[in-house]
Formats: sequence, structure tokens, C-alpha cells
Amino acid sequence: MAKVLVLYYSSYGHIEALAQAVAEGARSVPGTVADVKRVPELVPEEVARSSHYKLDQAAPIARVDELAGYDAIVIGTPTRYGNMAAQMKNFIDQTGGLWFTDALVGKVGSAFTSTASPHGGQETTLTSTHTVLLHLGMVVVGLPYSFKPQMNPSKAQGGTPYGASTIAGGDGSLKPTEDDLAGARFQGAHVASIAAKLAG
Repeated sequence: MAKVLVLYYSSYGHIEALAQAVAEGARSVPGTVADVKRVPELVPEEVARSSHYKLDQAAPIARVDELAGYDAIVIGTPTRYGNMAAQMKNFIDQTGGLWFTDALVGKVGSAFTSTASPHGGQETTLTSTHTVLLHLGMVVVGLPYSFKPQMNPSKAQGGTPYGASTIAGGDGSLKPTEDDLAGARFQGAHVASIAAKLAG
């Protein structure tokens, strides 16, 4: 049995949708428990509302001290200039106590993302998130090419070997494609199966 946390930040709902798909995939592995939680918003509420942020997200707010209770943590963050969003970075920067006590060493870590454009920093965001996971001593898991739809060059969509992804569009009007969601579900199941093996 594995316990998986899907930890995300989402301004406009794209990462939220992928997070739910990752959790769905994780739960498809028998015996897996998957929780979906989000990190706190740092933007003042009036600014978030005027910027049309999606504020009606059902996922509860995570606490840093909860992380050690999971066998796997899958981080979802939109790209900000080729790196994770400040909200996620702020939360991760509070894990110093977990790092100091080796609380996350040997657990599975993974990541997924979204960008405005096809080349807007998906891979740099994912690999820089992997760097954080490695510093915490985690075993990094991506989205392997055994998920075949990411090999399809005929349409604009997300999907990298470093993790699931989606393209939001410059105005946020695009939604995750079915292949994007399928990739997230595949990644969730892949993470859960590896976490179960390591925990067993």
C-alpha cells in the first residue's frame, strides 16, 4: 500500500485539473491512497480576483509537516519564467526541517506543469523541480515514453519524459487535452506503483 500526496499550485485551474487526474491514476493502483492538497496563495485576494484567478478550488491547504507522512509526493506547478511558481517555491522553502532530519529520503518525488506556449519552459520547470526533490533525498520519477501519446507530433499538446504537462495558451483559454489528462493519470499510476514497491 502506498500513500501519495498530489501537492499543487494553480492560478487558473489547469494544474488543478492535472492534479485531479494524477490522483485518479494513483488511486487506480490497488491499495493506494491519494490526497490532493494545494499550497497557500500569496497574492492578495483583491489582486487575485481582478486577475481572474480560480479561487473556488476544493482541495484543502497543505501543511509542511504533513509531507513526511506520505510515500510519494507529486508536485504540480505552473511555469513562471521557466521555473516553479513563487507560491510553490515559498512552500518548499519551508521544508528545511524535513531536509535536516532526512524525513523525505527514499520517498518518491515527481512533478507536472503547465505553460502558456509549447516552448514556454515546461522542461526547465520540471527538471528544476527535480533538483529540489533530489536535494530532499527523494527518488525522482517522470513520465516514461511507455506513455505513447507523448510521441505524437501531429498536434500541440503537453507531455514530456520529465512529467505530465499541458498548454494553457497566452490568455489561459486552452484546457488540458484528453492526452494531457491521460498522461497525468499514467504518471500518477506509475508513481504509486513504484512507491508501493519501495514501501513494501
